[in-house]
Amino acid sequence: MRDFFGSWKYIFKNLWFVLPFALVPAVFLALSLDYSAIHDVTHAFFTGAVQADFGLFFRCFSFVRIDSLLGGLYSIFAVVGIIFFTALMLSFVEKHMRIGKRTFSGTMHAFLNALLPATLVTLVYVALYELWALIVSALFFLFASVAAKALFYVLSVVAFLFFGYALLYIATTFYLYLPCRLMTGFGLYNAFLYSYQLMVGVRWKLLLSYLISYAAAVIIVCGFAFLPEFVFRIVSVVVFILLYLNFTIRMEVVYFETDKLDREDILHSFRGY
Repeated sequence: MRDFFGSWKYIFKNLWFVLPFALVPAVFLALSLDYSAIHDVTHAFFTGAVQADFGLFFRCFSFVRIDSLLGGLYSIFAVVGIIFFTALMLSFVEKHMRIGKRTFSGTMHAFLNALLPATLVTLVYVALYELWALIVSALFFLFASVAAKALFYVLSVVAFLFFGYALLYIATTFYLYLPCRLMTGFGLYNAFLYSYQLMVGVRWKLLLSYLISYAAAVIIVCGFAFLPEFVFRIVSVVVFILLYLNFTIRMEVVYFETDKLDREDILHSFRGY
């Protein structure tokens, strides 16, 4: 698992280089959370006062805010920010790992090449997550409507864990697609096939790293939902900075490892040339 957690080593070693790329996505992701819904559902869950309210459950789980126009704009800005800054950051990180140089020169072409695949991957992940939120919200509503309180807790926890695992399992399918497009220049279909072949051999290790991040984020977000909103937002920004950096940079770390490529940010073979 050293290579799968090596993304943290890269992040902290190059923190001031990669941190600016994460700020905008993290801020808008934090603003896309519906604090009142998360607070109400979390508080009701731990006090035993859960009510059958599909809209409240969906607002709690979804990143698409439907409580206000401004909230909806935050969600749109979050998606656009993720697309733009993922394409931009991975263009720089890929160059740094490939030739060992942490510079901005010559990366515009890579950024333009990364923009379409970054858009596709981001939209796929957003669609998968919102489908998950819809299914889990419907199940919570069903369980709260017909089940006894004790049974509701059992069924809702099982459903949350099962569909959370299913979401993460499906998410691994596309995980190496973006770095594969950047490194190989393959077309949409061939890049997907090749990245999928690389991913299959490490899927369970990826899932373990996903699950650790997923569990930590859920615990922190739900825990801080009991505090005032401004504290919740600040903590959420920090959580999303770390999640975003780890999720995206790990793409490159795992791709270089699975495709058996030398990382010049470590080897420094070109130093002095």
